[in-house]
Amino acid sequence: MSYGPPVYDPTGSGPGWTPYNTTYLQAPLDWWEPGQNAWQLTAGTLVALQSIPGLVVLYAGWMKHKWSINSAFMAFYAFASVLICWVLWAYRMGFGSQMLPFVGYPNIAVDINYQLSQSTLPAAGLAQNFPHATMVYFQFVFAAITVVLIAGSYLGRMNFAAWMIFVPLWITFSYSIGAFSIWGGGFLYQMGVIDYSGGYVIHLSSGTAGFVGAWWIGPRLDIDRIDAKPSNITLMLVGAGILWTGWNGFNGGDPYSASPDAGVAVLNTNICTAMSLITWVTMDQIFFKRPSVIGAIQGMITGLVAITPAAGVVAGWGAILLGIGSGTVPWITMNVFGRTEAMRKVDDTLEVFHTHFVGAIVGGFGTGLWATAEGCSAFGITNPGGAIAGNGKQVWLQIVGALFIIGWNVVWTSLIMIFIKYVCRVPLRMSDEQLEVGDYAIHGEEPYTFAHYNRSLLPGGGHNQHHNKSGEYHEAGDSEKGSNSNPSEILHGKDPHERGQEIGAPAGMQDPRMEIKED
Repeated sequence: MSYGPPVYDPTGSGPGWTPYNTTYLQAPLDWWEPGQNAWQLTAGTLVALQSIPGLVVLYAGWMKHKWSINSAFMAFYAFASVLICWVLWAYRMGFGSQMLPFVGYPNIAVDINYQLSQSTLPAAGLAQNFPHATMVYFQFVFAAITVVLIAGSYLGRMNFAAWMIFVPLWITFSYSIGAFSIWGGGFLYQMGVIDYSGGYVIHLSSGTAGFVGAWWIGPRLDIDRIDAKPSNITLMLVGAGILWTGWNGFNGGDPYSASPDAGVAVLNTNICTAMSLITWVTMDQIFFKRPSVIGAIQGMITGLVAITPAAGVVAGWGAILLGIGSGTVPWITMNVFGRTEAMRKVDDTLEVFHTHFVGAIVGGFGTGLWATAEGCSAFGITNPGGAIAGNGKQVWLQIVGALFIIGWNVVWTSLIMIFIKYVCRVPLRMSDEQLEVGDYAIHGEEPYTFAHYNRSLLPGGGHNQHHNKSGEYHEAGDSEKGSNSNPSEILHGKDPHERGQEIGAPAGMQDPRMEIKED
């Protein structure tokens, strides 16, 4: 297919010319629909906001304060790294012309003629009423958030240099394969697997890669696993709110038009998420006798994940059923199965396995059960619905799709980790010394710059001052100055006279986090 740019006439005097933003496009441009383009760009921007700042601030608040910067920056960096890979080769692997049944030919998406031409998915035989540039950006934000979600399993110990290598390799050898196979016209697309907006391509793959990668990297320090209370739950709610509302673009943009089915997808997304959150909080109330805010956020996430493969093909009652499933099944795996000795051997920092892997299985299986013929038709696919519509075969197709995504990610995530560790000779895990310190050891920066956390800003570097229970700083007496074994040590983020007293730390355990000797 050849791509030619629109012809411009600065005078606007030619016959059939239509005014457009101070220039004039040659008529007819019969594929061009400004409203569809506007919605697609809006939906893509909503998804981008889910990563930056949504997951950035969610991770910063969820992790203990000594890991706030590193956790947020892993997400921030991944967003930028994925974009460059995407436009140079990965987009065309996922949505271009078929090279193999599971991947397209790698090619650039930065040629101006290509960017201005009509968006097409050649292997799927589809075209959209907006340019390739819009489609490239829209699909990029999905690729980016997938890697950001994987980071949730690795937080608190992955070597940042290893992360910099991991991101482009995983996008190339894992994400693009899943995207082409299910969305781009590959073999699972041809078989009829339904994944409306990424339950498999995004969430099942990130849950699998997160869990497998966490095994390869190894665990956090014991003290960080015992004392893992969030640094800012209020900030978590801000990030969670951005994630929830941004999902309107996540699912509402996947019909590739501002269609009636886009409205169905948006409404069902919110129904399922609300039901899942309520169910999760109810489970917490019944079994733990208290409603947990962190639990509510987990329930919100599992609801968003479960509705994603089904959003526009199920009815509202199907969204409610999926919400009940996503509020109970992942809750059980997290709070029962997740506490077993076998599961504890893998340090999945933010429980991505339960929220995304298990949530995606619930959603994918539920899609096979409750997809409606009317919803499939409105979405533009030929599937005659799911089991509820008399098409029990759809359940088995969903299982086949899930098994492929799981198997591919187990193998390729492992191969990538092996390559980084043994070929590149880059450690996957930070050293114990770095892990004891956290952000300051990795980035030379701390998350909070007011005096309580950054004692170097105090007169005299903060060595001879401490604060009382009212938060006031004063000079320490001679006996206090001698109370530390090494008076030149600075404990960042904690009163040195209150070590080991954080909630969850065993009595008498010294907090080893931030003792940095002066040069």
